[in-house]
Amino acid sequence: MIRIEINKNRSISKHTDNRTVLELVKFDKYDVLGLIELSASVGWDYDEHEIRTVMSSGKIYGHKNSVGKIVSSAVIIPYDTDLASIGMVIVNEEYRGLGLGKKATQKCIDSVSQNTSIMLISTEDGKPLYENLDFKTVDYVHKYLSDNYIPTKLFINREITLEKYSENDINEIIELDSAAFGDKRRKLLLNRINQSKHCFVVRNLKGKIIGFGLSILGPVNLLIGPIVAPDSETAALIIDRLVLNHQGNLRIDVPFNNDELMLFLEKSGFVKVSNPPIMIKNSINMPYRNKELFAITAQIFG
Repeated sequence: MIRIEINKNRSISKHTDNRTVLELVKFDKYDVLGLIELSASVGWDYDEHEIRTVMSSGKIYGHKNSVGKIVSSAVIIPYDTDLASIGMVIVNEEYRGLGLGKKATQKCIDSVSQNTSIMLISTEDGKPLYENLDFKTVDYVHKYLSDNYIPTKLFINREITLEKYSENDINEIIELDSAAFGDKRRKLLLNRINQSKHCFVVRNLKGKIIGFGLSILGPVNLLIGPIVAPDSETAALIIDRLVLNHQGNLRIDVPFNNDELMLFLEKSGFVKVSNPPIMIKNSINMPYRNKELFAITAQIFG
């Protein structure tokens, strides 16, 4: 409400609709709390650490109303060569129907080269929006949750060792991740490892890193991923170590065609809750992957 003083004895009031005064902006560090509030309004569990990792890895756009409240968002994470990921597309419930999600997403698309393949993992509600922006469904992921992890007696491979990550491991991790994910993403991995609760690497008898995995402690779940491994048994060993002694909820998002790992998860107390689609623009296929990605980093990062 804008209050205009006429004189000491009389005043008039003029109302302005915050929905009609909306500015599309790029968010910065001063907007972190507003973005947390926006995500909470739709039941998403972003916290300060997650928003700061997202912000330092990519660009977040969205709308503010006339009093500076954040009412929409979308983020794009450009990777090292010709791939980017879009996520965190949110519109405050009171501001839906104005096309804000489409405008924020289009701003993300326009921020990268037309030769960049752009991928995202969609909610069911968001799918029509992305189809309208020429995204095509190319694959799916399996979202698993657990509130009671059941340790399983796993086969111990004597030809590998599982060790805590050290800074000297980063270049090998980046190369492994690139082959498994389909593009190098150095900045994201550095930020994500810094954010992680645990990060482990798997070495063979020659000391070469052949797999890795990390966990992120959020306000609701311990998020497991990415997991890169030569086979499902090694992936299961990494997961088991990452969740060891954790008391609380767990989440892991598994790419399609990982039946053996999913069987392990279901025996370990995980329940599949959804199969969100992977969608892509400026390409007709997923980037080439070597089938060693057993858990994605998070849906926002593709």
